[in-house]
Amino acid sequence: MNSNSENVTTPAIITTTTSVQNVPKPASQTLADFFVQLETYNPTIPDAVTTHFLNSAGFETSDVRIVRLISLASQKFISDIANEALQSCKMKNIGAAKKPKERQYTLTMDDLSSSLSEHGISVKKPFYFN
Repeated sequence: MNSNSENVTTPAIITTTTSVQNVPKPASQTLADFFVQLETYNPTIPDAVTTHFLNSAGFETSDVRIVRLISLASQKFISDIANEALQSCKMKNIGAAKKPKERQYTLTMDDLSSSLSEHGISVKKPFYFN
């Protein structure tokens, strides 16, 4: 017999047990917990600003949780755009930095417009800025 066939191993069977504590909550319970947390959350974008823009768009609500949920989504959207603009700026200036010290970056219209265009928003400079 071949010596290689004697060294063949079979895969081990792994069994896991889950305790009652690790069972995930149903989606409805998680959503209810999230809405409770929204009542005490203080968003970066004030409720009055969000309510103003919602009203100007024709949406009216008296539920502060909905307003804060929209504020949170808006904050995430703005944060994503700013982060993409920063990454764009870093990629443009990657060859310019020779010293390993920390740099300060400036948000330019070119970086911002490229980031916004990825989200379907077109921004153009007025003719008097050209």
